[in-house]
Amino acid sequence: MNKQYKISIITVTKNSENFLEECILSLNQQSYKNFEHILIDGSSTDNTVNIIKKHQDKITYWVSEKDEGLYDAMNKGIKKCSGDIIGILNSDDIYYPETLKIVNQYFNLHKDLDFLFGSVNKYKLLYGYNPKKIKWSFGFYTTHSVGFFIKKTSQLKVGLYNLKYKFSSDYDLFYRMIVHFKLKGMATKKEEIFGKFRSGGFSSRISYLEYLIENTKIRLDNGQNIIFVYAIFLARFLRNFRKVINF
Repeated sequence: MNKQYKISIITVTKNSENFLEECILSLNQQSYKNFEHILIDGSSTDNTVNIIKKHQDKITYWVSEKDEGLYDAMNKGIKKCSGDIIGILNSDDIYYPETLKIVNQYFNLHKDLDFLFGSVNKYKLLYGYNPKKIKWSFGFYTTHSVGFFIKKTSQLKVGLYNLKYKFSSDYDLFYRMIVHFKLKGMATKKEEIFGKFRSGGFSSRISYLEYLIENTKIRLDNGQNIIFVYAIFLARFLRNFRKVINF
């Protein structure tokens, strides 16, 4: 008989009035019911808190207070989780109704599994997991929000998100998780789609140069060869030169 894992979902918000209600309801409409919803708001000044209060019967824990940014809020959420598995659902994004059921099935079928990447509708359908690409590309996985689930015990082994990285601390976490700790991960089948990642969120407000510089720092901090890292930097800088100068 399959174990009914308790799944903790963390949602970070900051002035998220446009899509937050849809996000909350997408969790409430899950066919799998053994989950908790942890919502961390960064002291919003729009209608976000009123939306949270409207749906607080559906939210296990929420707080609205100033923080040090996205990853600080995620760390707060992790510390509040009481589940066996942790997922991230940004306030702009939604899960499809069978998502948590699929997650529970995978962790039951693969008892030694540490983390899972599900297929996600973004600008196109993203699917699969290829850890061999991690040293030079973000294209080794689907998405962080919507697509990523990890056992809480494995999350605690790897540690929290590093707040020295403002834009790509998830990349640093994945590098530690995959390369340093050698945790076991896999992807769902292509047609097992977890949800929709909506464009226009936090990542869309970052300049390409800021993104590139921080990615380079993460690679160096994680012990990659300096010549290899700067070769990647130069190649990407030249290939995306228009993005750099037009921001």
